[in-house]
Amino acid sequence: MAALYDCSVPSELLTGMRLARAAIGRGALVVIPTDTVYGIAADAFNPAAVQALLDAKGRTRSSPPPVLVPGVATLDALAETVSQPVRDLVDAFWPGGLTIIVPARSSLAWDLGDTRGTVALRQPSDPIALELLTEVGPLAVSSANLTGEPAATTASLARESLGDSVDVYLDGGATETITSTIVDASTFGDDGAIRIVRHGAVSEEQLRSILGDVLSVPDERLGG
Repeated sequence: MAALYDCSVPSELLTGMRLARAAIGRGALVVIPTDTVYGIAADAFNPAAVQALLDAKGRTRSSPPPVLVPGVATLDALAETVSQPVRDLVDAFWPGGLTIIVPARSSLAWDLGDTRGTVALRQPSDPIALELLTEVGPLAVSSANLTGEPAATTASLARESLGDSVDVYLDGGATETITSTIVDASTFGDDGAIRIVRHGAVSEEQLRSILGDVLSVPDERLGG
C-alpha cells in the first residue's frame, strides 16, 4: 500500500514533502491536508495527471477539479479577468474555505476537463498545503474520496478509499468535516451577480457582508 507520512514528525514531514514534490513532478497523485477536508492532488498543467485524478475518484470530465493556488498573484496569472467583487472576497476569505469560479486565462496550456472556459480557484490556509503549492505551483485538487463516499477528514480514511491510485499520503492530522463554499463569479461582468454554487465553510451571511446585493442565492442549495 502507498506510504503515509506523519507530518507532525519532522523527519517524516521532510521525507513526505520531498516524495510528494517528486510525485507531482512525474505526474503522479498525492493526498494532502487542507483547511477543509483532505484533497487528492495533481499537477494542474499535466493533463494526464488530471485525468488520473478523475479516474481515481471515479469522475468524468464533466466534473473538473478545482485548482489550489499559493496566493493572489497566481489568481491573477490564471484568471482572464478578476473583478473588484472577487478581489474583495479574496481579501476577506483567502487563505480559507472559499472557492471562486472565474474565467480561465485563454492562453493557458492545460486541460482540467469540461470547464467551459472557467476555473475554480482557492488558496487554502493549511501550512502543509501552502508549502507544497509554493514549491510545485498550482494543483488540481478534489476531495480525497471515491465519488459518492463521504469526504475524508484523515489521511488514513483517504488511503482506505483511494489506495494505491495515490503515490504519497501526507498526514496533517484530522481536518474539518465541512468543504469549501463555492461561488461562481465567471459571468459577473455580464449579469451583475455572483452566485453561490455550494454552501460550506464560508456562510451566506459572511459572503453578503462583502458582496451585498451582488450575491445571488439559488433556490436549491447544494450541501457537502
